[in-house]
Amino acid sequence: MRFTCEKNLLVQGLNIAGRTVAQKSNLSVIEGILCIAGNGLSLTGYNMETAITYDIEAEVPDPGRCILPARLFGDIIRRLPEGPVTVVVDESYKVSIRSGYASFTISAETAEDYPKLPDVNDGRPVLIPQGQLKNLISGTIFAVAENQGRPIHTGVKFEVTGDSITTIAVDGFRLARRTFHPEEDTGRTMEFVVPAPALKEVEKILTDSEENASFTLGPKHILFQVGSATVVCRLLEGEFLDWRKVVPTNCPVKLVAAVCDLASSVERVGLIVSEKYKSPVRCVFGNQELLMRTSTTIGAAEDKCAIAGDGKELEIGFNVRYLADALKAIPTEEVTLELTNGLSPIVMTPADDKEDFAYMVLPVRIKS
Repeated sequence: MRFTCEKNLLVQGLNIAGRTVAQKSNLSVIEGILCIAGNGLSLTGYNMETAITYDIEAEVPDPGRCILPARLFGDIIRRLPEGPVTVVVDESYKVSIRSGYASFTISAETAEDYPKLPDVNDGRPVLIPQGQLKNLISGTIFAVAENQGRPIHTGVKFEVTGDSITTIAVDGFRLARRTFHPEEDTGRTMEFVVPAPALKEVEKILTDSEENASFTLGPKHILFQVGSATVVCRLLEGEFLDWRKVVPTNCPVKLVAAVCDLASSVERVGLIVSEKYKSPVRCVFGNQELLMRTSTTIGAAEDKCAIAGDGKELEIGFNVRYLADALKAIPTEEVTLELTNGLSPIVMTPADDKEDFAYMVLPVRIKS
């Protein structure tokens, strides 16, 4: 096998595909990176849960495939001088790497024992602008469950209809939903749950551009195509929370607030709250004003934020981090705060129809 490509392209490919190379495994071949030289160069990392393949433009006078030691090969390529890199692998899997005056010789392995990647290409892809898919992921993934009590909730649920693509995440204390309405009909109706670790890798690859990405649903796997990168992962199985039944609707109290002002106030009162010194933030929704205060063994904090509307002096306690996380994810300048009573969750929804989202945070009991 022999190929030549630009160093910067090779580094980019190794950085992306290398994220899913197994660190320690009983199957030693997946601790390396699969290199296939044919119509260009293809690099693959696979940890038996998630695979990332990255395609690179390269001159390939002698096609072939092998498994390269991921860390060593990556360290060598990153330290080579700028310009073209030539890699030659002989029949005994000795690897010669040359760039400028620098040269290295290392060992590779046969690719025959590398596990076959899941094939989901028989499905029809759903197209979505990269920036919109990135917003759907970043706007919900922070709310996935961290414990394995209900494994299905350690992922993000996708709901696709003809006129919408929705992502939902829940962890038992909060819920995050974002919806994108494409200009053209998706032509698909489907639901699936993607593990958070794989989705984080997709998020890292996505850009804010209008260039399309796509995802294709297989029987047990999902494939994301983002530019030159392909991410394949196993779907989570189980019964996801019926979120439509738990998010309150027709709340009697509706207030409007500036997101940046609200977020700043929450951040300030949260300065004395930590993992060691926990305490809920006590919110009193008054007439045109929201009072927030909290206290721990290290001190107390209080702040006020202007709101539009009358909260009828509703007093509710919330986890300050959950409020802050939701406010960071809101894409609009203003948000509607929907309330029912002192024991019901707060639901944050758009103040206009430019975006479609809902963030729900459950209350925390506070001492009178």
